[in-house]
Amino acid sequence: MPRRCTAAAPVTSPPATDRSAHLTIGVSDQAVVARYRSHRRWSYAGGVLSDDQVGQYERDGFLVLPGFVPHDECAALRQRANELVDSWEPSGERTVFSTEEQERTSNREFLSSGSSTWCFFEPDAFDTDGELRQPKALSINKIGHAMHDLDPVFERFTYRPELADVAHSIGIEQPLALQSMYIFKQPGIGGEVTCHQDATFLYTDPITVTGFWFAIEDATVDNGCLWAAPGSHRTGLRSLFRRAGAMTDDDGTEFVTLDETPLPAPPDDLVPLEVESGTMVVLHGLLAHWSDVNRSGRSRHAYSVHCIDGTADYPAWNWLQRPGDRPLRRLDTVAG
Repeated sequence: MPRRCTAAAPVTSPPATDRSAHLTIGVSDQAVVARYRSHRRWSYAGGVLSDDQVGQYERDGFLVLPGFVPHDECAALRQRANELVDSWEPSGERTVFSTEEQERTSNREFLSSGSSTWCFFEPDAFDTDGELRQPKALSINKIGHAMHDLDPVFERFTYRPELADVAHSIGIEQPLALQSMYIFKQPGIGGEVTCHQDATFLYTDPITVTGFWFAIEDATVDNGCLWAAPGSHRTGLRSLFRRAGAMTDDDGTEFVTLDETPLPAPPDDLVPLEVESGTMVVLHGLLAHWSDVNRSGRSRHAYSVHCIDGTADYPAWNWLQRPGDRPLRRLDTVAG
């Protein structure tokens, strides 16, 4: 299981940043909060981003692009995700894990899932006897992390010219598709994703990881939409999540603290990004973002692709690794 340490084992530290840039939103900053709660949503008609859109992304660390994907493509991806869950049998013959076994299996599968397609359960999917509380289809937290290269429906959705255009527009010279996740945010049990920076988990030197988050269903405050801290990408990286050494059941990964400055605290220091199906949200790798528990009766399906720049160094201690016979592909690759 992951452990946390403050030690300085040899890592490539990110460049130092000005601590004065740390985002804080207090009582005196309510005008700033109000400004971002009415954050401008840009329409997208294809092609590269405008100068205003790029400027907004550079200022805020995120960009909301409604209507980026047609609704029929969202429906097709949702159907395919459901088919993958229906056909998935954990541990081959077993359909239900005990809670303890599920934690161990997820840990092993997590570290090998960079080149596979694996389903991960919601933390609250099981009762005290280790049995699923609800059908399997309503128990899965996410599918990850290589559907974009292993499944033809996800591949066509991911490798699209307009996504490559956006990546180039924000300065990614060689956009490589590193990771994909289909997130279900199940009704009633869809778990919280704590406030974090994506570069903690997918580090490059220099930092280049960028998230492209697609709303497959409408996302609202009630069903666990994304929240973001505008401008927080201008602060430094707080921690690294990395492989600790040889994989064992008890010691496979660790967090290394780089900067003890706390991330913005949800929900007060963040703003909700309520979006309709088909919207794409671009997320800078240093942006602090969060999503709450889904307490509603509606799911909040989303598809997320994380890209890195092929010009940057991707350390061997990153948790997600691909075998040599399955290299990363550029976003402008023509899907098969």
